[in-house]
Amino acid sequence: MDRVSAFDEPLKKLLGGPTAKVMAEHLDLHTVGDLLHHYPRRYEERGRLTALTDLPLDEHVTVVAQVADARVLTFNGGRGKRLEVTLTDGHGRLQLVFFGHGVHKPHKELLPGRRAMFAGKVSVFNRKTQLAHPTYQLLDADPGDDAEATEAVDAFAGKLLPIYPACKQLDSWRIAKAVDAVLPSAREAVDPLPASLREGRGFTPLPEALLKIHRPATKADVAAARDRLKWDEAFVLQVALARRRYADTQLPAVARRPTPGGLLDAFDAKLPFTLTDGQQKVSKEIFDDLATEHPMHRLLQGEVGSGKTMVALRAMLAVVDAGGQAAMLAPTEVLAQQHHRSITEMMGELAEGGMLGGSDQGTKVVLLTGSMGTAARRQALLDLVTGEAGVVIGTHALIEDKVKFHDLGLVVVDEQHRFGVEQRDALRSKGKQPPHLLVMTATPIPRTVAMTVFGDLETSVLDQLPAGRSPIASHVVPAKDKPHFLSRAWERVREEVENGHQAYVVCPRIGDDEDDPGKKGKKKTAEEEATADKRPPLAVLEIAEQLAKGPLHGLRVEVLHGRMQPDDKDDVMRRFAAGDVDVLVATTVIEVGVNVPNATAMVIMDADRFGVSQLHQLRGRVGRGSAPGLCLLVTEAHEASPARARLGAVAATLDGFELSRIDLEQRREGDVLGQAQSGVRSSLRVLNVIDDEEVIAAARQEAVAVVAADPELEHLPELRTALDALLDKEREEYLDKG
Repeated sequence: MDRVSAFDEPLKKLLGGPTAKVMAEHLDLHTVGDLLHHYPRRYEERGRLTALTDLPLDEHVTVVAQVADARVLTFNGGRGKRLEVTLTDGHGRLQLVFFGHGVHKPHKELLPGRRAMFAGKVSVFNRKTQLAHPTYQLLDADPGDDAEATEAVDAFAGKLLPIYPACKQLDSWRIAKAVDAVLPSAREAVDPLPASLREGRGFTPLPEALLKIHRPATKADVAAARDRLKWDEAFVLQVALARRRYADTQLPAVARRPTPGGLLDAFDAKLPFTLTDGQQKVSKEIFDDLATEHPMHRLLQGEVGSGKTMVALRAMLAVVDAGGQAAMLAPTEVLAQQHHRSITEMMGELAEGGMLGGSDQGTKVVLLTGSMGTAARRQALLDLVTGEAGVVIGTHALIEDKVKFHDLGLVVVDEQHRFGVEQRDALRSKGKQPPHLLVMTATPIPRTVAMTVFGDLETSVLDQLPAGRSPIASHVVPAKDKPHFLSRAWERVREEVENGHQAYVVCPRIGDDEDDPGKKGKKKTAEEEATADKRPPLAVLEIAEQLAKGPLHGLRVEVLHGRMQPDDKDDVMRRFAAGDVDVLVATTVIEVGVNVPNATAMVIMDADRFGVSQLHQLRGRVGRGSAPGLCLLVTEAHEASPARARLGAVAATLDGFELSRIDLEQRREGDVLGQAQSGVRSSLRVLNVIDDEEVIAAARQEAVAVVAADPELEHLPELRTALDALLDKEREEYLDKG
């Protein structure tokens, strides 16, 4: 067997069909190499119990614990049986529950004082944390017990027990057994790090690192293995990004320099305010890029309301000045229409080039969305192909084959994470030569994430709010514990409206037919009752009706959600912007870009169901005028829960960069580079983009030097192999498309 094929060996050859099938379907593990790179999440010390407090809700966990007591209860007139087992770690407690025929074996085995590994999904029932129907493996079996239990004790006779990321269908200890079967192949691992780098930094050889991470003898073994494997992940990813950046410098592009006394100067002259220092600095960075003869690839990130749209518009006008066209791609119709409305308002007669009353220096600004009428659409397409329209704002409708540009010079992508790779690439391919690219995000990104997720882009940061922006007060409203707080929230909304302002109410779902009709009226089993999730998320249509009839009776309450017809959505937004609607009950369609300075209050229902960054985005819709903003985060989450802690963090700071750190720290490793970015499995398993800033920065530096010396990696075949393996084909294509 050659060195490469050992890792490419299908798991079903070594493990048998059923286990390999579960690994493929539920853990995305297909080959020996996949399994060897499926590292333990943590290690338990033999004889020590897992801390049972703070287990993450709704996640599959593996714990080592001791049985405190067990009792069988009957229900349904004695026809049903339930076994309740209480586990302890010496401090906290955790309840296990087994039903029906599943009661007999655990009742016989889980006797007070016994220790075992337990695996299951964490839920809450009657305010107690529990695992329903967990699987378990005894760790203190007697010689007279069954062979499998005895084998488990032998397998974990070492000091450290590896706990693997597992699933309902396959426990951590079964994964450990499978790893034992493939571990000899670790000796044939192909080392991606160049020898000079490996030796210069004194790294553990890769085969040794793989053996130590799976079967460490000491904590020092784990640390040495993780240090080495982190470097592999950081370095291979940074090489892919460095190659992307290098390739971009080889592409031709048309340099776009603004014309003195042209459209940009005319626009700047009519601005009723002065640009912030930050806006001027970032604009200079962008204009310098546009003036070069290879494509700009720049990420513009900034706080909610820091004026990114103004910076992007000035870049677009500079390109129009230079004879090109600019396209802005927005993720939703609501946002595309909002951008079109605000840009044409800011430009005034300059947005009416070629029209009666329009400026001689002006250009035409057109909107292109999927729901436009045929005549308007035909006119917009004609304006683009003739060059009559210098600026186009649209949704993914811009990407369709029939959309042709006269000379596309700049693509601005708003809220980059909402777009698939193919969509961005399709728009970039519409230029005669590759157009310049400006990616905007209002979700602040820590430096390390920018270096990894957006490592092929130069980064500009806007962290200064324009003058006149007001502070936003944020408070958590514990609706379950203190119902009068929620009543007061609605009083505050009414007060804001009475003072001439407007308010948003945000709900996680739309309502109506979203529920599964098959489940309606169906009686739950005892097991379903015991593991029942909390009530479904609150819905726009239901809340709007309750508010209009109840606490906000007499106010003009309207709804906005993604299933409405585009014309209806636009109509509601226009009337809200004009002040004809007092309270807008909406889903997260208002999350980005919506700008109504008179809206001062926001109530977010079931706020614990939203992510930190999303809450920060939503909150940014208020406080956009001269009056102070108010954001109320309504939740039924328990006071001691992680969800409440998350909401407390959002209420405590308006600093988006700080919140993005908190957000990332709370997510599982790898989510950052997961499906939201590339649509394929994350390649990060031990690298933590928040904690490992030094590793990422050093790996980036080394990667740049390697790629500069050997762009095609002709002299580093092992590194090339690692790129193919760790950053599978789709991911590399993603990076290539930038």
